[in-house]
Amino acid sequence: MPNPKHKISKSRRDKRRTHKKLTMPGYVLCPDCHEPKLPHHVCMNCGKYKSHEIVTVVEK
Repeated sequence: MPNPKHKISKSRRDKRRTHKKLTMPGYVLCPDCHEPKLPHHVCMNCGKYKSHEIVTVVEK
């Protein structure tokens, strides 16, 4: 089984891993209730998508 002939520096190792990170998902404000929601998704607070009621939300 092949083994590396020279030590790989931390800098070189970390350059390979630059794309492995978590990013915060982008949120937009719902135009009806102004709560944050994921884009192109139904608002979980009011149940609307593009000002049309899709889901009936029951208040607790």
